[in-house]
Amino acid sequence: MNVGFFGIQYSFGLQQSAVNPIYDMLGASPDQIPLLNLAGPMTGLLIQPIIGAMSDKTWSPRFGRRKPYFFIGALMCSIALLFYPLSSSLWMAAGLLWILDMGNNTAMEPYRAFIADKLDASQQPTGFQAQSFFTGLGQTLVNLSIFIFPILFIGTTGSLPTWVMASFLLGSVCSIGSVWWSMRTTSEIPPTEEELAEMKANPLSILSPFKDIFSAIKDMPKVMWQLALVYLFQWYALFCYWQNSSKSIAQSVWKTTKYQDNPVYNEAVGWTGLVNGWYNIVMFLVAFSLVYFAKKYSPKMVHAFCLILAGLGFLAFPMIENKYLLFPAITGFGIGWASMMGIPYLIVVGAIPKERYGVYMGIINMMIVIPMLIQTLSFGYILKHFLNNDPGKAISFAGILLLIAAFATLLIKTNKNVEIEDVMPISGGH
Repeated sequence: MNVGFFGIQYSFGLQQSAVNPIYDMLGASPDQIPLLNLAGPMTGLLIQPIIGAMSDKTWSPRFGRRKPYFFIGALMCSIALLFYPLSSSLWMAAGLLWILDMGNNTAMEPYRAFIADKLDASQQPTGFQAQSFFTGLGQTLVNLSIFIFPILFIGTTGSLPTWVMASFLLGSVCSIGSVWWSMRTTSEIPPTEEELAEMKANPLSILSPFKDIFSAIKDMPKVMWQLALVYLFQWYALFCYWQNSSKSIAQSVWKTTKYQDNPVYNEAVGWTGLVNGWYNIVMFLVAFSLVYFAKKYSPKMVHAFCLILAGLGFLAFPMIENKYLLFPAITGFGIGWASMMGIPYLIVVGAIPKERYGVYMGIINMMIVIPMLIQTLSFGYILKHFLNNDPGKAISFAGILLLIAAFATLLIKTNKNVEIEDVMPISGGH
């Protein structure tokens, strides 16, 4: 049932690792890149709560409850991925990214609910761990394709290198194909008579998810506000890295700042794919060991330590001139990435009432995308006027923000009686 998550995460991986280099190749200046990434946080903020609420109140004996939504989302992704390499201008690429992100977020929210619907409490940890596995697998394969395909597919197709066409075509097939497989092999459990009666008594309304969210924010426990401060610095920093990693590597290792029609920059982008693939491998190698350390030392201490490792890795990253030494530096971020995918949920779960677990998970997703939205609106100015449009300084800036996030984590006051075994890992994506 989790195979479809592979296709969704392959699509997210292309956004993280390939879209910004494509913007560079189409002539975007470094300070334009943050605003061109506005689609991700905006669609994550708006689409996921609406689709989640709609799927809660949907049932068709033929099509199910969650399947129609993640099938439509996967179909939108496949179409956008198919046309993306044909982008002839910067704004065509930016417009297609909005369609791609709308599809990804339409598929993501009901897919998580689909897993929870199908599995009982004893099976859910394994189900969500499988989602984490396919998250790492999908994003790792994306980054490997970005490294390998430029070697196999030489030349250009339209305005972009041919390897872009190959990577996005593969993503288009994976997106719809893997979701189709999950739909074909896994049935949905029909709602009970009580659930059907509830659907009829409280029919779907476009305003209902927002009413639930505003009510939950009003009653939000203090520990979640403290986590929101951590997330502000943490996720702002990650967007800075994803937008500037390939340019930083091109500058420090290949000594070039020319991004258009430059084979050397294409080589740097390919190597960035390998480096990013490595941090995803580190993520699923260490993720489950962090639960052991969280039990022994507390989730707060583990997350702070992992953020420090990630921050130090980012600070070293732009100073490295040997391309092979980038792997030890990004290993710190891989450990931090593993923590970001699950440990913060352990910090707050003890304070969340179980009957409102779903809406508060949605609010945590909002706490992720709002810093990304702030970054897309503000970082272009910071990069241009304070960091001299230097991608290496952007990565260092991200490292400093992660160290601030680690300090903010240590300030969180947590419930020491939380049972970590009761918490399920949550998979990635915005």
